[in-house]
Amino acid sequence: MEIENGIRKILNSELFVEVPPEQIGLDDSLRAGYGLDSLGFVELRVQCEDMFDVRISDEDFTPENFQSVRTVTDLVNRLRAEAQQ
Repeated sequence: MEIENGIRKILNSELFVEVPPEQIGLDDSLRAGYGLDSLGFVELRVQCEDMFDVRISDEDFTPENFQSVRTVTDLVNRLRAEAQQ
């Protein structure tokens, strides 16, 4: 939940998605639903790396991993788990 809320805040405050964070759905398309473009996805990657202290490799920076709040959350959780091993 903490990661999901963090991603919603990034979308709202840093990427200027004009939807209140609490109304951004977990499975809403970031591209189709909120208009993120390639620069928006790069910014989301950087903000997630900073906020959650993870490194998102080029291999992980895929449309599949950045489809929705849920897929970005899953990616961050996986990267955090891998970093602890």
